[in-house]
Amino acid sequence: MNDYRTRIGSLIRETRITRGMTQSEFATALGTSQSAVNRIENGGQNVSLEMLARIGEVLASEIVSLNRTGNNLQIEGGKKLHGSIEVKTSKNAAVALLCAALLNKGTTTFHRVARIEEVNRIIEVLNSIGVKTKWIDETNDLVITPPARLKLDQMDIEAAKKTRTVIMFLGPLLHQYRSFRLPYAGGCSLGTRTVEPHLDGLKHFGLHVEAEAEYYQATVKKATPKRAILLTERGDTVTENILMAAALYDGETIIRNASPNYMVQDVCFFLQKLGVKVDGIGTTVLRVHGLKVIKKNIDYYPSEDPIEAMSFIAAALVTNSKLTIQRAPIEFLELELATLEGMNLQYDISDEYMARNGKTRLVDLTIKQSKLVAPKDKLHALPFPGINMDNLPFMGLITTVAEGRTLVHDWSYENRAIYFMDLNALNAKIELLDPHRVYITGPTRWKPAEMVAPPALRPTVVVLLAMLAAPGTSILRNVYQMNRGYEQLAERLNTIGADIQPHFEL
Repeated sequence: MNDYRTRIGSLIRETRITRGMTQSEFATALGTSQSAVNRIENGGQNVSLEMLARIGEVLASEIVSLNRTGNNLQIEGGKKLHGSIEVKTSKNAAVALLCAALLNKGTTTFHRVARIEEVNRIIEVLNSIGVKTKWIDETNDLVITPPARLKLDQMDIEAAKKTRTVIMFLGPLLHQYRSFRLPYAGGCSLGTRTVEPHLDGLKHFGLHVEAEAEYYQATVKKATPKRAILLTERGDTVTENILMAAALYDGETIIRNASPNYMVQDVCFFLQKLGVKVDGIGTTVLRVHGLKVIKKNIDYYPSEDPIEAMSFIAAALVTNSKLTIQRAPIEFLELELATLEGMNLQYDISDEYMARNGKTRLVDLTIKQSKLVAPKDKLHALPFPGINMDNLPFMGLITTVAEGRTLVHDWSYENRAIYFMDLNALNAKIELLDPHRVYITGPTRWKPAEMVAPPALRPTVVVLLAMLAAPGTSILRNVYQMNRGYEQLAERLNTIGADIQPHFEL
């Protein structure tokens, strides 16, 4: 391992020198410290796949970027996990909050932001339109300072196309510009997801959008909501978009059929810190009284990620391990835990305590070795407070080690259920009924495999966790999708007993 770090460090140092960059310049471009760069170049620090990807981009190095296109992992499975692992802040909250920062003409500081690819893409877009961003190294604090006027015509289109989050620029921008355009949203390959609910809600503020060849062309004729806005879809990003539009409307907006999910609550708490009045947080009816102008220097702490917490619950159960998961947002895991209790999950739970935002309830969970049985009913997700859409893949993974047969119905995405079939390569028994439903029969006697990661975030992590359970050596190729939503996941799993290393094929 040390030899690997030394060789990679030497390659990075030589490439940097060839590019004519000092260590200081290189560190600034990477968003890290010069001391960290020095450790990397001398082989004294592990280099995550995410960092290798950033290094490849900064150095424009074919040798280094080769490893990004592969982005492969080697997993030595069949090991027990142990100890404790802390849940990081929410990916979905972070990207929404970065968009919401466009509402503020003052300086916004977000604390402990997950340094993930999805966040990096939005930062690239923000930088390209004139927003200054600065990472505070070691703490993952992110300082955002807007310009007097955004340079929307200079938007980094390639970065914007790699994330669906860019659609949430509509709400913050519609009060500030008469016309603008945004590229089509990207992200995971999970089928077509219409933007019509966004447009249907935002039209109440005068937004009109026409779809052109590769862009949404937005024009705004000032209007005010004449009645409550009924969302045609109780979507998270839809609710956030309407919330952000309402924040810069100096009047009351009522939003019905709103999502009360975790990332929406984070946006509401942030808007409250900006001085926006928001009532009904955690319900499906929100009342928002906005401000004509927002200019405040504020700090905000995003809350912890319930999907990451669920990933660790699944990791413990699929490897039949005892594991403590710290700082789990219990409000958004209660139904999942209740369902697992019905499957004979054994666990301990701490008293509740507050997240750093002072709003979100956290607990520490200790997952014990459990002899699971299949649930009596099918597993399916529902809008909060149902089982979370993004937790369903991990619930499905857990059923692979439960005695019996489980029907999993993933109705909310066009073809995500199909990705469960990838687990058959690891000796799971999964029958595909249609693009939305699978039967999973357990318990599984796992076997290692070499696979290409699915082109979607949660299914990729599901495969990785299954490989942790499979005795022997597995290879998982092209895991960029995982880095979109998890910060240094492989390295963190290694701290609790996993054995996951980069796998290079030069």
